Amino acid sequence: MARIRKIGAAGALSLLLLVTACGQKNEGASESGGVKPEEKPKEPYTMRILAAGVKAEEFDERFRDTLKKKFPHITVEYYAGAKGSTINDLIASGNTPDLIRTDVPTLVSGYLDLGLGFDLNEFVKNAKYDLNRFNKVFIDEILDVGRTGALYGLPVPPYFPQALYYNKDLFDKFGVAYPKDGMTWDELYELAKKMTRVDGGVIYRGFSSHPTNLLRDNPFSLPILDPKADKLADPARWTTLFNNLKRFYEIPNNTIESTAALDSQAFAKGNVALMTNQHSVYLVLPPELNWDLVSYPIMEGAPKLMPQRGPAYWSITGTSKHKEDAFEMIMTMLSDELQMEDSRKGITTTLSSTEVQKALGKGHPVYSKKNMDAINAYPPIPYTQKRQAGLTDIPGVTQQNLLSQSFVDVAQGKTDVNTALRDLDEKLKAELAKQKSK
Repeated sequence: MARIRKIGAAGALSLLLLVTACGQKNEGASESGGVKPEEKPKEPYTMRILAAGVKAEEFDERFRDTLKKKFPHITVEYYAGAKGSTINDLIASGNTPDLIRTDVPTLVSGYLDLGLGFDLNEFVKNAKYDLNRFNKVFIDEILDVGRTGALYGLPVPPYFPQALYYNKDLFDKFGVAYPKDGMTWDELYELAKKMTRVDGGVIYRGFSSHPTNLLRDNPFSLPILDPKADKLADPARWTTLFNNLKRFYEIPNNTIESTAALDSQAFAKGNVALMTNQHSVYLVLPPELNWDLVSYPIMEGAPKLMPQRGPAYWSITGTSKHKEDAFEMIMTMLSDELQMEDSRKGITTTLSSTEVQKALGKGHPVYSKKNMDAINAYPPIPYTQKRQAGLTDIPGVTQQNLLSQSFVDVAQGKTDVNTALRDLDEKLKAELAKQKSK
């Protein structure tokens, strides 16, 4: 009996080992008991990205490492649109990009007219991608360009909201209280008069501006060329805008510079107390300048919204053979994580997320010490209405240059507002005639 019990124990141990072994999966085994096939590595290829005007260093810093980790099989070939790598150059050389950083002013001429347009709506639908994560005005504007409901791009930071900058040292020097968020243009005018003075033989200007973007990105979203007719849009409202601005340059000793561009640079010299300009990481102020900023002034009769220049957009070319990956790349570059990083660097977000907005400049050595809440004091104003389909248009840069020069002529006393606007209307009509004759 003892022998039989010994054999039984050994058999039980063998059975236990067998059951245990069967309960464990072999490495690489599938649920059906077979060996799980190894995932086939993705075929490597090159993705071409064109972001005209954006230096390679900026692209690398913001996006390249993230894209390399997420898409290891893809080599990103980046073009900044310099001579030899413009969109036309790349098309001619057979290197048409897969992704393009487009913008609204050139979307038609530099994208759609070249036969590169691609509607992202189907990809958005298939990916269940939430467009509501973006500020609505930026999605509305890109949808309006094609007039067909096509979504030709997704908004990439930054956009360019207006702000009021001030020189703290000058306010301290003359014992005047700093400007505050929520000021009106009339309050700003009184402050500019107080800060314009001559001291020790030095002229201190109370106010300067960037007249070009101030008038173009105005608090009424007023277009220059009428959206429905071949004429200047709403001359009465342009009269209001011109009169509001010109009074600052009529303050004794606050003479405008010879050009709009030079007036936009005057604040950086240190003898100007106040400046209206866009917030932009590309706006470089001298490190020795002790500046801060407050919200852009509110104009009577205008909505309490932030005048702004809209963002660029990531667009896929219709010729790309890698559209799915290109869309994945767009979603990655516009993710909450990367936009939070951007915001902390001072790059204004295209998202509606208040968390990302409030992080603006928090990680930047200069902006972290400034009143960056001023940038988000008001929501961005809706985009400027576009020309109706079928009407001849004038390039946006041409329009804004004509507008800006008209105002500079007024501010320099060469003409009055009514005459300047009548002349501007005639110049716009002459440009339309040129466009129609092409």
